[in-house]
Amino acid sequence: MIKYNPKAWFSLIVHSYSRHVLRMLLPALIFFAGFSFAVCYVILDYFDLQPHEFPGTTAVHSLLGVVLGLFLVFRVNSAYDRWWEGRRMWGGLVNSTRNLALKLNAFIGPENHEERAYFARMIPNFVFAMKEHLRTGVQFSELEGPDDKFPDDKFFDALKKVKHKPNRIAGLLYERVNALYKKGAITGDHLLNLDKELKDFIDLIGACERIKNTPIPYSYSMFIKKFIFIYLITLPFGFVATFEYFTIGTVVLVSYLILSVELIAEEIEDPFGRDINDLPVDEIAVRIKENVKEILG
Repeated sequence: MIKYNPKAWFSLIVHSYSRHVLRMLLPALIFFAGFSFAVCYVILDYFDLQPHEFPGTTAVHSLLGVVLGLFLVFRVNSAYDRWWEGRRMWGGLVNSTRNLALKLNAFIGPENHEERAYFARMIPNFVFAMKEHLRTGVQFSELEGPDDKFPDDKFFDALKKVKHKPNRIAGLLYERVNALYKKGAITGDHLLNLDKELKDFIDLIGACERIKNTPIPYSYSMFIKKFIFIYLITLPFGFVATFEYFTIGTVVLVSYLILSVELIAEEIEDPFGRDINDLPVDEIAVRIKENVKEILG
């Protein structure tokens, strides 16, 4: 995720992200520039029509532009809602991990180093497993073994056998808390309090999976791309009578503006990836790990 100063106008205008968008859209811009040149050449030179002889008009595209603008606004708002909901879920995860660590810190005495160390490792393990579960798969190099008595290779071998790694880690946390209750290290009231935070883990990853696994409806995505293409491909015919060869630059500029909005919407509708505008889940996971280890020592 890009960090920036929203008040620094000039730095935003010349930011490298603009060049990134331009590189992504360059093939499409070249295509529309070439097509516009072909339209201008055929109408103005090959058929030798004067601008007033060709019945081109911008009125139709002005009306279509209003409709297209409404579609794009809805498209961007839908994508941003998914991005913001993802951020809310990860903000909830920050709160739940802190609350769980603080409660464990209060319920488990400092003399019980083994139990504190277990939760100090396994709570961040859940977060890192959830982060990569929402991407391409868990990175075991980011995880820590649970404790000295449980060999790391045994833990990782068991984790590799299950498809849903975060569920497995959450299950281990539940088992450890229940074991503390059976030993009398925590009371029944403590168990109920800890259950709320552990339940939040599953609720939060379920909400993130809903965002990840439910894309924008295919028919809507297909239609808006088709609408954009038809609008841009017919744009030279409407402008050539007014702008002549300046139509090329006009079409390229309009194409850049419209396609860049669609490109940004495509990026943020899946907020858990590694695109420039995606959520900073790597940084959030590291921050959670630091917080939990600080609380539990």
